[in-house]
Amino acid sequence: MSEKEILEKEVRSWPTWSCEVSEFPWEYIERESCYILEGQVDITTEDGEIVSIGPGDFVIFPRGLKCEWKVRQSVLKHFSFG
Repeated sequence: MSEKEILEKEVRSWPTWSCEVSEFPWEYIERESCYILEGQVDITTEDGEIVSIGPGDFVIFPRGLKCEWKVRQSVLKHFSFG
């Protein structure tokens, strides 16, 4: 995501969330957009697809997605619902 897009979406004004190294299941009850600031996460979907995300990645998780988070390095992200 470019700096221009970050400014346009006002990403830096979004709340932040952090998590230490861990593994846990997650279900998105609403759409979530997030911008990864730090860390490394592998996300495994119900169909077995593994997506790795890290610093600088902008990710949109659709409502209803069920997945497993594997936080490999402590993660810090900005996030927004809807």
